Amino acid sequence: MNNFLKKGQSILQTKLLSFFLIAVTLFWIKTYIGYQMEFNLGIDNKLQSFLLLINPISSAILFFGIALLAKGKKTYKWVIRLNFILSAVLFSNIVYYRSFTDFITLPTLTQASNFGDLGPSVLALFKPHDILYFLDTFILIVLYYSKAIKPSEMKMKRRTVAMVFLAGIAIFSVNLALAEKDRPQLLTRTFDRNYIVKYLGMYNYMVYDAVQNTRTYAQRATANSTDTAEIVNFTKAMYAEPNPKYFGVAKGKNVIYLHLESMQNFLIDYKLNGEEVTPFLNSLAHSSDFMYFDNFFHQVGQGKTSDAEFMLENSLYGLPQGSAFTTHDQNTYQAAPAILGQKGYTSAVFHGNYKTFWNRDKIYKALGFNRFYDASYYDMNEEDTMSYGLMDKPFFKESIPMLDKLPQPFYTKFITVSHHFPYSIDQKLTTIEPHTTGDKSVDNYFQTARYADEALREFFTYLKESGLYDKSVIVMYGDHYGISENHMRAMSQVLGTEVGEFENAQLQRVPLLIHAPGVQGGVNHTYGGQIDLMPTLMHLLGVETKEYVEFGSDLLSQDHHQIIPFRNGDFVTPSVTSIKGKYYDTKTGELIEETEEIAADKQLAQKLLQYSDKVVNGDLLRFYTPKGFTPIKPSDYNYNNEGNKGTPVDNKVEAPTQETSGE
Repeated sequence: MNNFLKKGQSILQTKLLSFFLIAVTLFWIKTYIGYQMEFNLGIDNKLQSFLLLINPISSAILFFGIALLAKGKKTYKWVIRLNFILSAVLFSNIVYYRSFTDFITLPTLTQASNFGDLGPSVLALFKPHDILYFLDTFILIVLYYSKAIKPSEMKMKRRTVAMVFLAGIAIFSVNLALAEKDRPQLLTRTFDRNYIVKYLGMYNYMVYDAVQNTRTYAQRATANSTDTAEIVNFTKAMYAEPNPKYFGVAKGKNVIYLHLESMQNFLIDYKLNGEEVTPFLNSLAHSSDFMYFDNFFHQVGQGKTSDAEFMLENSLYGLPQGSAFTTHDQNTYQAAPAILGQKGYTSAVFHGNYKTFWNRDKIYKALGFNRFYDASYYDMNEEDTMSYGLMDKPFFKESIPMLDKLPQPFYTKFITVSHHFPYSIDQKLTTIEPHTTGDKSVDNYFQTARYADEALREFFTYLKESGLYDKSVIVMYGDHYGISENHMRAMSQVLGTEVGEFENAQLQRVPLLIHAPGVQGGVNHTYGGQIDLMPTLMHLLGVETKEYVEFGSDLLSQDHHQIIPFRNGDFVTPSVTSIKGKYYDTKTGELIEETEEIAADKQLAQKLLQYSDKVVNGDLLRFYTPKGFTPIKPSDYNYNNEGNKGTPVDNKVEAPTQETSGE
């Protein structure tokens, strides 16, 4: 009888282990197929291909192994549940990657409230084959309820469970050792999530990301004034003296920032079927009234639009994970609206979306914006709105009465949304045909770009007729790419040349046009990025910035540092483009070997990012106040609109004065 029971137990144990192995195998195969189909991880050699193949195995064994700690039928159910959860994680990352060419991090989950506003943008990312990413879950459910598997209440032997976990750990250890051989210091290089996923897998990356973010949150608790002193000394040493020709030429003038959603620089002078796509922007780029920077790059990370704003207002880089707008809204900042507010400026943001999107209602207070005209001030009727808010033409039209009421001088920012993925627009509003690449996002991109261009032209008509054009510094900048690297094949058709890794890096240029009354315009070939906007503007306004912690430098300075670091650790200079550890001649695109000069540029790019991250993660500006600046109190600001839509109620507090804001 005892032998019979032991034999029966052995059969049940075998069935349970078989079910476990089926789950692991199906999940492994599905994940690997997902890697190959959905992600561009930059596989360069056979070892990397092998690691990509095996890295899902250890994750599946270790995660599903948790279910083996349960008893009997619960074990089967937990295997199915864990399979579904991990499948959902894989699928979520696939959808996220299709839009952002990046992976989800813990901080991006704090931005989840944004997703509800995306509507068609999210739906456009789904594909018919996506259901297959949950096929293995369905198979496991069928097996569980079929006669092939007869779950019992028996618990897996401890020794067997231990062996399963040891096997998972052993496979992971081999995986990590081979990864470190191909990419030394893999886990200490935190710039590029692609590396971690490529070498260790998405699920191990999740664990890594959790550890990294725990360390980040601990930085604030352990930061002190000594850390700040090191940063201040570094930024002072990097300071670029303003050009006497431009310093203070726009003193006392208004400031109007025009945030050009998803506008890439290749659109300037681009013709589709012989017709200019952005004729108005083209005219400004060739006007003597505007300085046009044709080597200006976006530098955003996961925060995309919010990262662009963060750099614009602070000359601090966005974070390697998530968005500082959502994770660091309690920090002390010395932002442009606060600095100018203490010099008599009234600051305001105009945006046809609701104030909670990107946590703007909180972070703007920390930056010192007096007023925030969000969707509650606009007529958000269905005909004039899209996924991300009010269309550009009605947005500018409805913003004009609010702008007219602002005390001058003012510091303002207008955030447009019409030219946003998935670039859908009512064809009745279009004045140019789509492209014909067959890639819908790319083809429609040109129609929404034209619409945005027309909206700008209408707004400029008002600026000139009202007299504001001659009284204002106008800065127009692209916030981030519109066409991601997932569309390089279509972009090859658009540009009439093969778009590869190098060419895509060059496509990260975005327009920058600056109008300063009395300043002669023209094309400026200086290399720079969004991090440089704040010091450039401040010097035009005659505000000295040497005492402030800024990681950019004045684009008009003869001492400007022409190095553009990107959030993944790549960088561009006039002579070299660094992409994933490879170096290209910026002018020719030819691969080149690393030189001492390139190594020095690489070190500087990394230091700029690391020091900026220390400032943000450690909230280091709370330990340092520049002479003449008074830290602001976010509680002094109120963005509630108690009036009717489209009619601003003047209940915003003015900027705290230098004498009273410290009380």
